[in-house]
Amino acid sequence: MADTVRLSLDDAERLAARALQASGSSPDNARSTARALVAAEADGQGGHGLTRVPSYAAQARVGKVDGRAVPRLIGDAPAARRIDAGAGFAYPAIDLAIDTLAELAPKAGTAAIAVFASHHFGQAGRHVERLAELGLVAFAFSNTPRAMAFHGAARARMGTNPLAFAAPIPGRAPLVIDMALSVVARGRIVSAKARGEPIEPGWAVDADGEPTTDAAAALAGTLLPIGGAKGSALALMVEVLCAALAGANYGWEASAFLDAEGGPPRMGQLLIALDPGHFAGDGFAPRMATLAAAVAEDGARLPGDRRLALRAKAGAEGLSIPAALHDQIAGLAAGRETA
Repeated sequence: MADTVRLSLDDAERLAARALQASGSSPDNARSTARALVAAEADGQGGHGLTRVPSYAAQARVGKVDGRAVPRLIGDAPAARRIDAGAGFAYPAIDLAIDTLAELAPKAGTAAIAVFASHHFGQAGRHVERLAELGLVAFAFSNTPRAMAFHGAARARMGTNPLAFAAPIPGRAPLVIDMALSVVARGRIVSAKARGEPIEPGWAVDADGEPTTDAAAALAGTLLPIGGAKGSALALMVEVLCAALAGANYGWEASAFLDAEGGPPRMGQLLIALDPGHFAGDGFAPRMATLAAAVAEDGARLPGDRRLALRAKAGAEGLSIPAALHDQIAGLAAGRETA
C-alpha cells in the first residue's frame, strides 16, 4: 500500500468537511473549518492542516467544541465589535470578523474585533492576508493553551500566542508576517510527533526542564520563546489582548486543542484592520512598491513568499498526505469513529 495519498484541494476540502459534519458539525461550520485546514495544508502549514481533522471531530462528538455554534456579533460602536464564538470552531467566527472589518475599516479608518469563547484559529497569516487582499493593513493575535513559561519561571502558563500582520502590495500578493512566539509553532511539533520524527534542538524542554528532541516529550514539557525574555514579554502582551481584553480564558485556564478531554478551551482572538487611505492617502501603494523593490534588489525575499510557492504547487498538483491520515479522515466521513 502507498505511504501517501494525493488529493486535489477541492477533494481534500470536501473530505474534511464530510468528516466534520459526520461528527456533529453543521454544514456551514464544517465547510468553513475544512476550507481553513486545507488552505493551511496547501501553504505548507501541516500542523494547522488536515492532521487537525481527527482531533476536531473527536472534540465535536463530545461537545468540547460546539460544531453547531453560530457566532454572534455584539456591539454597535463605529469601529469596534465583539464576537461570541459560542465555544465553537474559530473559523466561522473569524469569517464573520473579516466580513465585518471589511465593512467598518473603510468608514472609520481603523476597526477592531475581539473574539471570545473561541478555539484553535490555525494559520494566523491567512486571516490577515484575506484582509490585505481587500486593500487593508491588518493584525491578528490569538492566545492558545499553555505551552510556555513566564520568563524566569519553569511552569507552562502562556500559549505560543501567534501574531500575524499583512499589508497589500500593488501588482503582487500581500506581504504576510506570521509567527508563533515560541521558537517554533506548536503545530510543527504536533506534525513531527504524527510523523514519528525528532524535533530540532533548542525548540523545547521536557517536563523535567531538560532539552529534548523528542516531539512527545516537548509537548509534555515547555516550548521555548523566541528571543528569550523579549519573546516571553510579547506572549504576555498577547495574553492581555486576547484574554483580558477579549474576555477569554488565559492560556493556563484553557483545555488543550489536541484531545477531547476537558471543557471548551474558550480562547480569544483580536483582529485589527486599518484602511491606508485614511493615513497615507494615495501614497501607501507606491511606498509599498518601493519596499518590495528594495527587498528584491538586495536578493532577499519577503516573508511569506515560500508559502505562496507551496500554495501554487498544491493548486497545480494537489496535496500529498499520509495514507494513514487519509484513511482516518475517510473513516470519519463514513461515520466511523476512528479518531
